[in-house]
Amino acid sequence: MAQVVAQAHVKKEKGYLYFIDKKGNVARAKMARGHKKPKGGPEVVAKVGVKKEKGWLYFIDKKGNVARAKMARGR
Repeated sequence: MAQVVAQAHVKKEKGYLYFIDKKGNVARAKMARGHKKPKGGPEVVAKVGVKKEKGWLYFIDKKGNVARAKMARGR
């Protein structure tokens, strides 16, 4: 089960990939279609500043908040 780490309330738009960047902020990048490369780099959507811990997977949940789940490794 995942647990919410930070309230961001990000509204997701089609055509973008949302992720947590190295600084712990919510960022998005334009998804590539076909052979075209998207112009420009990722842009920060919400400044959250989440401190990542080892062994956890961080993601944006359905409500637009930052959540984490324990990674299943070495079974």
